[in-house]
Amino acid sequence: MKKLPNRRLFLGATLLTGAALTWPLAALAQDARPSRLQLTVSGKIGVTQQDGRVVFDRTKLEALPQKTFTTQTPWDDKPTRFSGPLLRDILTAVQAQGTQIKAIALNDYKVTIPVADSQKYDMVLALRMNGDLMSIRTKGPFFIVYPFDSAPELRSSTYYSRSIWQLKAIEVE
Repeated sequence: MKKLPNRRLFLGATLLTGAALTWPLAALAQDARPSRLQLTVSGKIGVTQQDGRVVFDRTKLEALPQKTFTTQTPWDDKPTRFSGPLLRDILTAVQAQGTQIKAIALNDYKVTIPVADSQKYDMVLALRMNGDLMSIRTKGPFFIVYPFDSAPELRSSTYYSRSIWQLKAIEVE
């Protein structure tokens, strides 16, 4: 009898080679790496759950008030609708006390965002794009998005570079 390849090795090889892989949402819910579907907030915060950090899963993020807007991004051909909690509401929930945040993606890409941006603009931590839950493949599970069409200054490389997708953590500095 022929031995089947290890499923993890197969999935890893499939992802590395770029081969198409459809992965139903139910499979993501059973993912052995739940941290990929969580947002960790740490640093200068007044509320902590464990080890000086707060962990939000999608359910906790959806329990916060939700904001929806449609905006043109440099990554899409047509305007895209994003929805999720306002970044300022997340920072308020953890009693953020810093002046900037370091946002970190799943691939460890980092960007610094002034906390003042979250007060001045209705930035969202997008959980949904065009009504659908965001997957890792579609820049999810979490994506910090500015409402680019709401102010002319937002349509610049400064703000485009601060929009980070596949977000896994925020460190308040």
